[in-house]
Amino acid sequence: MINIKEIEEMKIKELEKKYPFAVSFFENNHLNLEGYDEYTFEQYLNHFTEEEIEEWAIDIERMKVDFIVYMNQMLAFLGIKEADQVNSLTIIAGKDKYREKEHFETFTIHKGEIVSIVGPTGSGKSRLLADIEWTANKDTPTERRILINDEIPDKKWRFSSSNKLVAQLSQNMNFVMDLTVMEFIELHAKSRMIQNEQEVIKKIIDAANHLAGEKFDLDTPITSLSGGQSRALMIADTAILSTSPIVLIDEIENAGIDRKRALNLLINEEKIVLMATHDPTLALMADKRIVIKNGGIHKVIQTNDREKEVLVELEKMDKMISTFRADLRKGEILKK
Repeated sequence: MINIKEIEEMKIKELEKKYPFAVSFFENNHLNLEGYDEYTFEQYLNHFTEEEIEEWAIDIERMKVDFIVYMNQMLAFLGIKEADQVNSLTIIAGKDKYREKEHFETFTIHKGEIVSIVGPTGSGKSRLLADIEWTANKDTPTERRILINDEIPDKKWRFSSSNKLVAQLSQNMNFVMDLTVMEFIELHAKSRMIQNEQEVIKKIIDAANHLAGEKFDLDTPITSLSGGQSRALMIADTAILSTSPIVLIDEIENAGIDRKRALNLLINEEKIVLMATHDPTLALMADKRIVIKNGGIHKVIQTNDREKEVLVELEKMDKMISTFRADLRKGEILKK
């Protein structure tokens, strides 16, 4: 449950970001938040003059209590608990396909980190992603265990439809719903009870168009989006609107989108990001990488300074290839 001390110390802008439904409380009580983004909740309540308090019959202490009650009721209604905030994900070693113990003990990933998963096709990358999504507890073929915030996760993470632990972006994302992009985002926004709906929708479409190779608008039917546009829309939607704290991405290099921007967008929203990839640029963009061999985790490697220098060179090559690709699409003759 939320407590008064925690709320008092949060800035108004932090409240709006973490609990979008909080705005309704202020609106229903005819309280104007404009210009008070940098105020803490406590400072905001104390900014009223004695004349305003008397004229509007404001009871500061009562308002604090009413706000806490409202917030906890909304969290309960939405099926969200403060304990559900995910700060870390820990993988505890299981066994590879030969039933040999994996070559590590435990591996912890923190909020805001990116980890790549590399290995030959068929080596077991997707199995690791599945173990995380299932919050495995020695009940999958690998016998791995997954901890959330250093604890065995509640089984609700496996079955909750409203508060999923993991958002997974697969290689093939094809829409079958007869909706426009606007209608699709609106549906998701309404399901999350977002207050600043139009602002969020604009933020998502702008972010998606920064990722996609070819721009699209809100009136575009989602069934007509290309593979790259579909992936761009889902990454932007997941980063900005999804409550899932963990994002699993399978081979983003095949999406036809700006990969670096996609990862930065997810980091900015403080997600734990794991991506299975064959792309050396993406692998080195990650803070660490898990190497899969024979169905098990063979090693965990920290991206070092030398590899970051290699990454700079790879990005230059990648930019050159992207430029050539764009020129080809325009029908231009390529030059050195």
